[in-house]
Amino acid sequence: MKNQIIFRTKTFALDCWRFCFKVPKSREYNAFVNQLIRSSSSVGANYRASQRAKSTADFINKLKIVEEEADESVYWLEIFEEVIPEHNEEILKLKKEGSELLAIIVASINTAKRNQKK
Repeated sequence: MKNQIIFRTKTFALDCWRFCFKVPKSREYNAFVNQLIRSSSSVGANYRASQRAKSTADFINKLKIVEEEADESVYWLEIFEEVIPEHNEEILKLKKEGSELLAIIVASINTAKRNQKK
């Protein structure tokens, strides 16, 4: 599961970056673009940090941060869906990717919690 999360976090971050470079350059969109880049980049960085956790509790806490960042990325994609409808197909693909990543992260958190109880 670890390798799958690493692959998916990298893919999601890169796909979000590629999308952001396609967004029309304007003041109106710059704030949205910056937020999406920040949150999607944080997904990968925070996941790598979780791999260096010293305890299961620390690992779970850091994974929750990854979950929040992935959820925030999906939120920004939903905003883009409303303001840039001409990119809806790509946005829907990214939202699906983000939702799948969220599901994997939640499963990892639940697995870690079960292992912690044992």
